[in-house]
Amino acid sequence: MKVKVLYFAKLRELFGIDGEVIEMPGERTCAAAVIDLLRTRGEPWSTELGLDSGNRMAVNQTLAGIVTPVQDGDEIAIFPPVTGG
Repeated sequence: MKVKVLYFAKLRELFGIDGEVIEMPGERTCAAAVIDLLRTRGEPWSTELGLDSGNRMAVNQTLAGIVTPVQDGDEIAIFPPVTGG
């Protein structure tokens, strides 16, 4: 199964790419599994995509949680928290 992952703001700068297509095992999975696979790359992935990072995700342009289902061809966007003031 292939999914497209997009990175925004600080993540795009740290990872040096704005997006990529990654291969996931199986036909279905969840958003957490995508993050877990990316974290296996080591630094800075493991820190920036850690559980306490505060990042938000969207699947197919809809805000998603870690248990949101992900299927072949889906688009997963990962973006850091935004502060205002």
